[in-house]
Amino acid sequence: MKKRKTYDTTPFDTRRVPPKQNLFFMPFIWAACWILTRSGKLKIHKVNMKGLKPPYLVLGTHHAFMDFYITPLALFPHRANYVSELEGFENYGEWLYRQVGCLGTRKLINDINLVKNIQRVMKRKGILVLYPEARYANVGTSSELPVSTGKLVKLLGVPLVTINMKGNYLQSPIWNLKKRSGVKLDTTLTQVLTAEEVKSKSVKEINELISKHLAYDEYKYQFDNNMRITYKDRAKGLNMPLYQCISCGEKFAMKGQGTKLACNSCGAIWEMDELGRLVKTKIVDKAKQKNADIANAETDENDEINNKLHIHIPDWYEWERSQVIKQINEGKYQLSCKVKIDALPNAKNFIPCGEGTLVHKKEGFYLTFKDYGDNEEKTLFFSSKSLFSIHTEYDYRSKYGQCVTLSTDTNTYFIYPLEDGFNATKIQFATEYLHKKK
Repeated sequence: MKKRKTYDTTPFDTRRVPPKQNLFFMPFIWAACWILTRSGKLKIHKVNMKGLKPPYLVLGTHHAFMDFYITPLALFPHRANYVSELEGFENYGEWLYRQVGCLGTRKLINDINLVKNIQRVMKRKGILVLYPEARYANVGTSSELPVSTGKLVKLLGVPLVTINMKGNYLQSPIWNLKKRSGVKLDTTLTQVLTAEEVKSKSVKEINELISKHLAYDEYKYQFDNNMRITYKDRAKGLNMPLYQCISCGEKFAMKGQGTKLACNSCGAIWEMDELGRLVKTKIVDKAKQKNADIANAETDENDEINNKLHIHIPDWYEWERSQVIKQINEGKYQLSCKVKIDALPNAKNFIPCGEGTLVHKKEGFYLTFKDYGDNEEKTLFFSSKSLFSIHTEYDYRSKYGQCVTLSTDTNTYFIYPLEDGFNATKIQFATEYLHKKK
């Protein structure tokens, strides 16, 4: 008889004071980061940083894992603490993650213990690095930041520094992590506000400054710098963020393979050129276009984008967002999907929770399942008001494909679809808009 696997259910200790980065580790960390960024010929620019000493807060753009190699080099010779989600602790080990200065938390929850630990870092004259977007960029563009970002800056009352990295996404986009060559890495570290200026600014003014300094568009950066990516599968997986056909409107019919993005419904095909633009190479089947969901109600914006010789990928992405917003405003949005659920209560292990149902409505998410240790099904509710966004994955650890996560104070639930109609990008668009409406 096969022995049943046992799991550690001990909750993660979020109150534990984070150690400073291990001084013995630092030469190895800097050396490894230097080696790993050489292929991109990393350039680091520093603005208003002369004479600045800790404590201060660093807010960074979040493109890819490369972010964690560049940030230590930009902050050299200073050590720092980093806010990290628990999945990193589980993947690499809690001891190691704490030695490199990580503070554990769960994404998109109100974590008072995290705030207290950040304050402790500031009191001991440290540097705290936070990536407020809380997930990698879907199509290489910046996300809207939560209001709480400016509130944290105001609460800490220390200098505000931003780190805006370019090229990280282009090297390894979240929808196909295979590293591409030909991408140059460029980073700017800026002291945006002194401690005195933080005190004099309102939260709104601080948030506006943060958004300005953390704005980016990776495909514009690629085109403006004539960086040619010749990777033969550069469009493979692009159908995950670009899930809706911009020609016929059909959802979940896109296929990204090789250098081409195609619609299985109307037959339209786009070629992703070496400069990151989409060029239509096959015209849409007009008969099939008429039968598509939105064929008779295409917006002027859709026509304008679709008729361009070259389509800017972020334009397509934002068009999809507009379609979700339209669906919500017309009262037609709702998701109900059978899902597979894994729980992450700590830095030790994921715990399988079997199958369940994920429902998303205007009021929020309903996750119905049998949690580990429970004999009966339960339904967890996550309100739209509490979620300014949702964490998304396209092929999480190459296991089950697309994924979204929902967290309580003591658990993070990784949710994978078991049937059609689930797309992480669409769920993200809906979550963000429903939060604004609330």
